[in-house]
Amino acid sequence: MSYDVAVVGAGVFGAWTAYQLRLSGASVLLLDAYGPGNSRASSGGESRMIRLGYGPDEIYSRSAQRSLVLWQQLFAKANQPHLFEPTGILWLAREQDSYCEATLTTLRRIGAKCERLGHDELVRRFTQLNLDPISWGILETDSGVLLARRAVKAVVDEAAAIGVEYMQEAIAPPLASGSGGKPPFLTCSTQEENKSGRGACPRSKLNLIRTTSGKEIVADRFVFACGPWLPKLFPDLLGELIHVTRQEVFFFGVAAGDESFNSGVLPAWIDFNDLVYGLPNIEGRGFKIAIDAHGPEFDPDAGERVVSTSGLKAVREYLEQRVPRLADAPVSETRVCQYENTSNGDLLIDRHPECENVWLVGGGSGHGFKHGPVVGEYVVGMIAGNNQIEERFRLASKGKVRGRMVY
Repeated sequence: MSYDVAVVGAGVFGAWTAYQLRLSGASVLLLDAYGPGNSRASSGGESRMIRLGYGPDEIYSRSAQRSLVLWQQLFAKANQPHLFEPTGILWLAREQDSYCEATLTTLRRIGAKCERLGHDELVRRFTQLNLDPISWGILETDSGVLLARRAVKAVVDEAAAIGVEYMQEAIAPPLASGSGGKPPFLTCSTQEENKSGRGACPRSKLNLIRTTSGKEIVADRFVFACGPWLPKLFPDLLGELIHVTRQEVFFFGVAAGDESFNSGVLPAWIDFNDLVYGLPNIEGRGFKIAIDAHGPEFDPDAGERVVSTSGLKAVREYLEQRVPRLADAPVSETRVCQYENTSNGDLLIDRHPECENVWLVGGGSGHGFKHGPVVGEYVVGMIAGNNQIEERFRLASKGKVRGRMVY
């Protein structure tokens, strides 16, 4: 069977892309090596913030704003509105804080519901936190938390309900050279012979992909939304442009009967200056906290997912400062996930430079999950040719030297 589009990767980007493509009328096959929202995926885990604040980056604020609407619409359709937890998002700002000032300006420009809270008001409302040296804050009142693993599964289920076919299979690198020294599944879409020496002619077309079990999948177009597996499938192109890093997440047990850390009482919060974020106790899993600094390089297939002693020590030291009541709380759960970082944190959504019917979608860089619905819309428009191309998403904008600018 041949498909209009094969989407490789059933994480948040791939799932929403497959769903949006099917809504546009395409026949779609969605594939994943380990399953939607699996424990190795960047889209796995229990929870992700959906916040609108992005400093001066209005493009991401508007994307998150629209994505929140689309998430809630899909959850309503799936009869699972609880997959969005309206905790609110609290930004903790210093006295001179250009990023938070820019965030507040952008939120007001796009019409987002938010409050600017002074130090005294923060102290009065959020006694769970030690707010030194916090001077002020921003509360995004309509933002909150997506229950990530189940949210991805809900998108895949809704996609299947409208006709997307799902297959659990791993894909072999599609442009690997065959015995003849060039990729076996490419044809030239021009009469010009290949003189580049890289296997593909100046304008090539991918005819099919092959799973590691030997199945061949034929489609008119291919979307690779593989997160941390993108540099593995396209090592020559992306090996130095997407860096996969190991990230540790901790949940701490809250004392019996203490509801002050629960969702609805404490919002999810971001201490941007210290690169730390926290989520309230949702569904009894405990108080979630993570340090947002990039960790060491990591293999999503083979990497051990056990947190480090140094990581736990750093988190406990931060808790002692910011959330002293939980400084000695027991660890109730841990998780090791990964970011797939572009050089500056911008997403990658672009056509493969050598294959006219192949699109690359990824580079979530630790902040991408919330944008899944809009990424799907963008990919559909790009494939149809009726999109205005965003230069920041182009492959050509990605560098080898890392300088994180988007958070």
